[in-house]
Amino acid sequence: MPRIERALLSVSDKSGLIPFAQVLVSAGIELISTGGTALALRSHGLPVIDLSDYTGFPEMLDGRVKTLHPRVHGGLLFLRGSPAHQETVQKHGIEPIDLVVVNLYPFEQTVAKPQSTLHDAIENIDIGGPSMLRSAAKNHESVTVVMDPGDYAEVAEQIRSQGNTTLELRRKLAARVFARTSAYDAIIAAHLIKVFGTSGSPAPAATPPRRPQEKPASDFPPNLTLNVPQVQALRYGENPHQAAALYGHFNDYFRQLHGKELSYNNILDLTAAASLIAEFLGGPPTLAILKHTNPCGVGQGSDLRDAWDKAFATDQKAPFGGIIAVNETLNLACAEAISEIFSEVIVAPDFAPEALELLQRKKNLRLLQLLQNPQSAMPWDIRGVGADSFLMQERDQRELTEADIKVVSQRQPTVLELQAMMFGWRIVKHVKSNAIIYVSADRTLGIGAGQMSRVDASRIAAWKAGEAGLSLKGSVLCSDAFFPFADGLVAAAEAGATAAIEPGGSVRDPEVIAAANERGMALVFTGIRHFRH
Repeated sequence: MPRIERALLSVSDKSGLIPFAQVLVSAGIELISTGGTALALRSHGLPVIDLSDYTGFPEMLDGRVKTLHPRVHGGLLFLRGSPAHQETVQKHGIEPIDLVVVNLYPFEQTVAKPQSTLHDAIENIDIGGPSMLRSAAKNHESVTVVMDPGDYAEVAEQIRSQGNTTLELRRKLAARVFARTSAYDAIIAAHLIKVFGTSGSPAPAATPPRRPQEKPASDFPPNLTLNVPQVQALRYGENPHQAAALYGHFNDYFRQLHGKELSYNNILDLTAAASLIAEFLGGPPTLAILKHTNPCGVGQGSDLRDAWDKAFATDQKAPFGGIIAVNETLNLACAEAISEIFSEVIVAPDFAPEALELLQRKKNLRLLQLLQNPQSAMPWDIRGVGADSFLMQERDQRELTEADIKVVSQRQPTVLELQAMMFGWRIVKHVKSNAIIYVSADRTLGIGAGQMSRVDASRIAAWKAGEAGLSLKGSVLCSDAFFPFADGLVAAAEAGATAAIEPGGSVRDPEVIAAANERGMALVFTGIRHFRH
């Protein structure tokens, strides 16, 4: 393979650029560049040819047209071993470009800014960058393409040692280019679909009628493309015989302050805990304890220690090895209480210095700072379902408002019962279905999660309260979905509940309402279901 003689550099992300370019110059490689990249190279004394001088054609239209030129793409795409191609490029004065160093306009970062406008988004759609990357990647038999500063070191080492790169490396880099450019286009499409309010696909000929709370997938992209960086390789997955890795932007939301590396199950649990506690950010001191992504106790109090006592009282067995999340800075008094049991992870917006010092004495306890509300992340849930298929849905971020509350019983709920309903409704949406919880205005009393029948969930929640020595007299029952029969509500009344909140919508709603009235219970329908599979 001939040595690399000519390189074209045009980058938005200039990290690592200068040391890499210095290696290229030391290897006798001619540098061609554009705009700000050329200025950066010259400022460090590196010889560089402006692209407009190289092509004999000026940049124009505010820089929209600068690299779309036959001397660029001809130099990238011509087949080095083809006599016909060689004759053509010689006829038109096109010289080979052997190395392309390009990364794309920061479209994702631009549209993520709250003040970003449609104009900003449009101007950050890169045209020349993807074109050069794709041309170079297509002709990777002869051309090396680099789009990630993280690859500079490996490419530089091969150039230093042999003057060129190996075919194996060029193939690897080319494949990354097509993955990146396809993902880039998908991100642009998804943003424009959202802004323009269209799916980009033809509407069906007829739309079947929907119930009021149904919502169509009108804003979903016609194609799903994922291209996210690997954050870390994990020791194993849910079980030791399963390999696993973490991808995405996890570290933008969580900072680990102490403890062993996070496991696959830790990450599942702590993100579930963070999502639950996000329901209470900015509110009274609140603490949640979770196990296997299910809350096993949530409490509110005058301070976090008071909240801990209420949450822990719900179930004093399940929290062993669990995840604890709080909605404000974790103080020493609460840290002292927590440290009396074994926990896997604690998540908090911050830790008081003395609380951090105490908890760091436990070497296996993982402490994570919640950097930003996870509910502000990408508003989609994506789940693999086997058979090379995926499900995509909006995240369940629907909040209960006073307008949603419809009292369907003869008796109106009391002020305390309404407070308990509003408290419990934010929790039940984070419990696996079928989900039943018993609450007072500031604490969970019994939780029944993941049962195949709703009446079983109700009975288990009542049994758990009994195990904890908590009375359900005067409690409120929260159900994530409607009661298909009255038996679940009857079980709650027999356990001592005086009020219940559920979505409604069952064909047997009249039977459930009648059962509530017979027992003097207050019953509220929300019209909102919170299934969590």
